[in-house]
Amino acid sequence: MGKLTVCVAVVCGVAVAAAAAVVIHRKMKKSGKWVKAMEIVKEFEESCRTPISKLKQVADAMTVEMHAGLASEGGSKLKMLITYVDSLPTGNEKGLFYALDLGGTNFRVLRVLLGGKDGGILKQQFKEVSIPPNKMTGSSAELFDYIAAELAKFVAQEEDDFKPTSGRPRELGFTFSFPVMQTSIASGTLLRWTKGFSIDETVGQDVVAELTKALERQGLEMRVSALVNDTVGTLAGGKYANNDVVVSVILGTGSNAAYVERAQAIPKWHGLLPKSGEMVINMEWGNFRSSHLPLTEYDQALDAESLNPGEQIYEKVISGMYLGEIFRRVLCRMAEEAFFGDVVPPKLKEPFILGTPVMSAMHHDTSPDLKVVANNLKDILEISNTSLKMRKVIVQLCDIVATRGARLSAAGLLGILKKMGRDTIKEGEKQKTVIAMDGGLYEHYEEYRNSLENCLKELLGEEVCKTIKIEHSNDGSGIGAALLSASHSQYLEDES
Repeated sequence: MGKLTVCVAVVCGVAVAAAAAVVIHRKMKKSGKWVKAMEIVKEFEESCRTPISKLKQVADAMTVEMHAGLASEGGSKLKMLITYVDSLPTGNEKGLFYALDLGGTNFRVLRVLLGGKDGGILKQQFKEVSIPPNKMTGSSAELFDYIAAELAKFVAQEEDDFKPTSGRPRELGFTFSFPVMQTSIASGTLLRWTKGFSIDETVGQDVVAELTKALERQGLEMRVSALVNDTVGTLAGGKYANNDVVVSVILGTGSNAAYVERAQAIPKWHGLLPKSGEMVINMEWGNFRSSHLPLTEYDQALDAESLNPGEQIYEKVISGMYLGEIFRRVLCRMAEEAFFGDVVPPKLKEPFILGTPVMSAMHHDTSPDLKVVANNLKDILEISNTSLKMRKVIVQLCDIVATRGARLSAAGLLGILKKMGRDTIKEGEKQKTVIAMDGGLYEHYEEYRNSLENCLKELLGEEVCKTIKIEHSNDGSGIGAALLSASHSQYLEDES
């Protein structure tokens, strides 16, 4: 073998060895990055842990805050608003009632024909209308005139069997899902707008008076007999279907709860005690906070960058608006550690690009190769060529976020049941407690729903669990407003 041959062989050998070393180095580097990414997941999972002992502390804190909020205005982060709803539907309501459900960029108008005892809801019709963006930021008169005009069109389409009783104006239940300080069953001042609305002149005004003026301008004779928020509407709708309903919860984009309280247990109530001895309380529970809530660095960053830092902390860990965003933030941190390669995918840096419905779809992926996960990463984040191992980690992340939210919701429910004395069985009592639940998160995110219900069983124990039931109250808020209009009708005395 000549010198040249030997040299070539040596050079080739060195090159092969060097190439092998590069491959090994890359593998080690990749393996190191994977280990780092897994550390992030493990750390996040640990921070989100919700053992039963911690959930019981959260429930106790909820009960304490409920007491404080009922004792005085501003006494707690929980507003515990008095709704002036002191009588829920009984099933005896009769006649034609309307509802207006304003909760976001769309509103719905409904009419319901009630048949009285054993008659139930004989007939119902509704129409959904979208609000033009300029009406959401214009003047108060423009917004309410637009709504009143649509309501007038709807009334004009009444069929013969929907006609109201002669000589009476039509009565309306108004579901208004914005923060309001109620002053009676049919009046309340707007505290602030949310959900993209911004009409400064309406803040501090009575929203029923604003609507009434708009109805008069339309020449429509209609009286608002109940102003309610969507959670209270859900409670009324649930109660009409099942007399054992005493709590309602909305788990959707946002979250809230309402329940039936003994009037004597509300120290801040200074009026005459209602005949029923009861009062529905709108908790505004999304604003609950406690040192026992398992908050992570991702939750704190989300809160700091939100439009309302320090507010709605509970809602920010349990509701549909935020779950997908928490998930995105953890994924982004993993991407910074090269989970998806050397560059963080630009789309992943966009806040709220991963909505909770997307997270839910990935969480529920049962295909062997997790194709739904792969497709969502490709279509929404423009991340392709992910490994099955990587996709499995993404499903695991979804599970961590959803499970924590669901279990904390269950702890909140336990807090309400404790306040009502319904977390134990009293000897000789055959008490049934039904919770009316509504909202897209509860309805469509099956893993979340199952986790919540299983956790509540775990918290209550087998015996108590037999007395507690969760019922889905679909579209309770609109129907509920019409029913509350009926149960607070000015003509009830005439019929008794």
